[in-house]
Amino acid sequence: MDWDFTENIAFKSLNEAFKESDETSAIEFLSSDGASYYLELLQDAAGEGIDLSDNEIMDELQEEIIEYLEDN
Repeated sequence: MDWDFTENIAFKSLNEAFKESDETSAIEFLSSDGASYYLELLQDAAGEGIDLSDNEIMDELQEEIIEYLEDN
């Protein structure tokens, strides 16, 4: 993927909210308290030209986001 989502303001907010939460699972966080941040991040990705209708690209982006949140 050519887009560095870690520099995106929505991702930075998502990452900060995840760190401040008591949640240890990024997947659980994204499906609850982090949903609005995640949606904003996806909207920004689409605005950057990422084709989110492509399941492979969407899965790759989601995996990268989850891995980053849980590993950093």
